[in-house]
Amino acid sequence: MGIQKGEPGYIKAQKTKYLIWTIAEFAIVIALVVLGYIQTGSRLNLFTVIAVVGCLPAAKMLVELITIWPHCSIRPDIYQEIEEKAPLLTKAYDLVITGNDKVMPVDAFVISGHTVCGFASSQRTDGAKLSAYLKEMLKNNHVEKVTVKVFHDYTAFLARAEGMNNIMTVDRPAGRERENTIRQLFLAVSM
Repeated sequence: MGIQKGEPGYIKAQKTKYLIWTIAEFAIVIALVVLGYIQTGSRLNLFTVIAVVGCLPAAKMLVELITIWPHCSIRPDIYQEIEEKAPLLTKAYDLVITGNDKVMPVDAFVISGHTVCGFASSQRTDGAKLSAYLKEMLKNNHVEKVTVKVFHDYTAFLARAEGMNNIMTVDRPAGRERENTIRQLFLAVSM
């Protein structure tokens, strides 16, 4: 079934998928043009028309590849450490949040009740803008009173995640619907 959005390695898998599809689609377009030229001896044929129309999905795939190419998946050692230190929390990895005016990659989010913490290793991510955007997005989707904090410092993020996990060991809620709703909303605004 492959790696799903929100799982570690998603960005890397998407890059591979988009690269393969882009090459395949442009190869089909080129093959159609060559086949039409060989059969008719002219560029003016039905195969060329089909090839031109085939450029649209190929170009769309190329745009997807160009958009995701600069972003990286979470490092496996960081993923393992988060899983060890915060096993009780709801987590989402490898997200590229597409906000109003910016695209901001986030390595990991941990969610517990009314608290969301994120770790962004990329300096392109503006933690304050991303936090404000996510809080507004959650409020617009009727998920209110949520604290969102995005860290660039991995040690501070891990300490916060560990603290949230410790609270969960003592005060474990009966249902995790709210956390799953927040996670699904984050996945919805991510590439």
